[in-house]
Order: sequence, then C-alpha cells, then structure tokens
Amino acid sequence: MSDFDKVIDASKPLAIPIPRMAAAERFFRSTARAATPYIMVAPAILTLCVFVVYPILYMIWLSAFRWDMIGPKIYVGLGNFLDLFSNQDFYVVMGNTFMFVFFSVSISIVLALLLAIYLKAKTKINALLQGFVFTPYVISMVSVAFIWVWLMNSEYGLLNYMLGKAGVSGVRWLEDSRVAMYSMILVAVWKGVGYNVIILISAMHAIPNQLYEAAILDNTKPLKMFFRITLPMISPTLFFLTLMNIIASFKVFDQVALMTRGGPVNATNTLVFDIYQFGFKFYQLGYASAEGVVLMAVIAICTVAYFGALSRRVHYGAEI
Repeated sequence: MSDFDKVIDASKPLAIPIPRMAAAERFFRSTARAATPYIMVAPAILTLCVFVVYPILYMIWLSAFRWDMIGPKIYVGLGNFLDLFSNQDFYVVMGNTFMFVFFSVSISIVLALLLAIYLKAKTKINALLQGFVFTPYVISMVSVAFIWVWLMNSEYGLLNYMLGKAGVSGVRWLEDSRVAMYSMILVAVWKGVGYNVIILISAMHAIPNQLYEAAILDNTKPLKMFFRITLPMISPTLFFLTLMNIIASFKVFDQVALMTRGGPVNATNTLVFDIYQFGFKFYQLGYASAEGVVLMAVIAICTVAYFGALSRRVHYGAEI
C-alpha cells in the first residue's frame, strides 16, 4: 500500500460499534408510540362514557322497572311503554312538542336569514343592530321568562296595554290554551334568532366577492344571485343551524318550567317537562325513563330523516 493510500485510510472516521437496542426497549417504545393517541383522548372518552353513555344505558335499563326512588325496583318489562302509549295525555304532549319544534325552528331560521341579508353590510349601524339582535341570546332564560311573563300578563302586561291603546281587546297570552303555545314559540324565536343571524352573517362574509362580481358582469338579477350564489354557499351553515335548532327545541324545558309549567290544560306541556314531572314530581322513575327512551328515539329518527332528506342538497360551490 502506498503512502498516499495510508493517508486516505487514516483520514476516514473510525467505525464505532453501536450496541443493538434491547428487544424490550424497542417493544416499549413502539407500544408507547402506538398508545399515545389513545392516552391523549382518554379523558374525553372517559367523560363521555360517564356523563353520556352510562346515563343513557341506565335510563334504558330503568325503563323496564317501576320505581319510586324509595322502595325496591319492580321489573315490568315493557309495561311502562304500554302505559305510555295508552295514555292520551302522552299524545297531547307529543303534539305540543312537534308543534313547538316545527314553528320555532322554521320561523327562527327564515327570520334569521332575512335579517342576515339585511344586516350583512359592514357598516357601523349594522354592527350596532347586530349587537341588539344578539343580546337576547346571551340573557339567561330565567330573566327572559320573567320579562315575558310580565309583558304577557293579561291584566297589567305591556302588550295588552299597547293593544288597548290601539283599540284592540287584550289577549290572554299565557292563560288561553289556544294562544299559550304560540306565545311560547314567540319567546323562543325572540331569544334564539340572534345567534342564527350572527352565524349566517359570518357565512355570508366568507363568500368570495369574485362570485358576485362575475354575476354583476353577467347582469344577474339580485333574486337570482341570492338563489344561485348566496343560498348554495351558505347551505352548509343553514344545514348545521337547522339541525342544532331542531335538537335544542326537542329538549326545551326551562322556558316551559318558568313560564307556564305545562299549562293551561296541558297546552304547553312538552316531552322533557313531562319527563321531569313524572320523574321528580310524581316519582315514577320507570315511566319517566320510558318517556326519555321515546324522546331519544324521536330525536334520532328526526336526525336521520333530516340527513337523508337534505344532506345531498348541501352545496359547496356556487351555480351562476
């Protein structure tokens, strides 16, 4: 070997043998790497199981018993469901619930869409009006209920006072069984429409201006522009808002409990308030659990039907 080759060999770094990782250490590291995502979501999964899954399973199990929270549980199988579906008041309650859901959701969404179109321009006046519209949503339901009970009082309420000044006879807003549910729907719409307005305005602001500019160059009429650009582009937001409003309306409780307590003559009694009455007023936990199972099934069926009917109509682009 020449002296030059010896110099080249001397300049090469020495190969230091690296000890092989022990099999146990490799297994531990691979296991830890695979388990990390599950460890990260474990608190959320545990919370979901404790506060959602377990109560649902316990409610389903309890619906097969008669129990007054004091004595022993008596197994009756489907007896609670048979009693439930043979009770005529249950159908009245279901009718009230569906009526409240349909009118409160439809009016709230349509009104919110109209207000969003009117207030979407970025001006100081519109910003102030948006704040006024959104304010009822952040007020607690207790305050809202007391305010509207006073406004709708048939003797000294502000609404009847204004009607009297206009020469119109007063309305028994919460005492008349033919009017009470519509009064409840009015309050629900007044309180919840502001949230829908703000969300829809945000969705409208996210629409690219290039679409409207192209439509203007094509001499597209405003009404056609709304149905071809605005409505398709905000359809995912409308889809989400409508679904959330439907689920929330099915679970209405505090408004009924504070304003009418289900009266008059069961005219404003809804399914959740009826569950509360049978469970914690009449101490029929099994019957109340059966109603809870029915409510869960109704919400699930309505959600599946809603997705099946409208999910394909949600667009993520505009049609000019």
